[in-house]
Amino acid sequence: MKLTPEQIAEFHTYGVLIAKNALTDEDLQPVIDEISEFIDRRALELKAEGKIADLCEDEPFETRYGCLFAQSKEIGSGLDIMDYRGKAVFEFLHNKNLLDVIESLVGPEIICNPIQHLRPTPPIRYYEDGNPASHIGPLHQDAGVIMPEAEGSNIITCWLPLGDATAEMGCLEVLPGVVKGGYLRHRPQGGTSIFPEDLPAVDPVPMECYRGDLLLMSRFTPHRGMPNRSDRCRWSMDLRYHPIGQHTGRTGHPDFVVCSQRDPDSVMHDYAEWCRLWIDTFENPRGVVMHRAD
Repeated sequence: MKLTPEQIAEFHTYGVLIAKNALTDEDLQPVIDEISEFIDRRALELKAEGKIADLCEDEPFETRYGCLFAQSKEIGSGLDIMDYRGKAVFEFLHNKNLLDVIESLVGPEIICNPIQHLRPTPPIRYYEDGNPASHIGPLHQDAGVIMPEAEGSNIITCWLPLGDATAEMGCLEVLPGVVKGGYLRHRPQGGTSIFPEDLPAVDPVPMECYRGDLLLMSRFTPHRGMPNRSDRCRWSMDLRYHPIGQHTGRTGHPDFVVCSQRDPDSVMHDYAEWCRLWIDTFENPRGVVMHRAD
């Protein structure tokens, strides 16, 4: 699905856009199935270690993770994209419907930025200490979690739910229409966040979206995740793309070409090589991985 001129204008004006129904069930189901297989394995491992008693096998995808998380916070260990490195996720990073939307904003020469995450956000009631170890945080810009050298890169954040992401479930909130102000100073307290005195006087707007929708944001759009007050897990993927040749913002993590009309052979389809790059990154750290703090 290509974005319309009106959608592109809206994105550049407000720094945020929801592309409704950009993805199909066929696009997302292999990823969901792969995550479910991971959860099966982790649940069995934790039961063997005596850390959970109930495998919750009769629970659907939307609730099973929370039921397991309530028994052991370790259920999500190793679940992020660069840790479990699933083949279905790697293939999804090249998804045509997804890249058609991205191309509308960055052109046909596209890099998959190394900042990419899979985030399960269970119901807040499962956190005994009230401090969720998932994507609930303060207002920040994605420009605040990359190197300053990438501030000029046209990095598009693509946040997509694998199910519902309603206000009750803690959907993202954004400050729309402030992107022309560029980078705002960030501090490390309580998670990387914009200095309170630098926050624009704009009310946060909840970005409710649903399976198949894509939430697109500028690197300069202030946003935050909110607590999940429902009885279901809020599953989301946080991906980023930018034009080939621009700085990634994280030289310590691997990027790769996902689309190129100029040089189709440069597109990386080798799943084993992708895994090797991430393994090498962790075993032989080099380059820069940073959050900015002013």
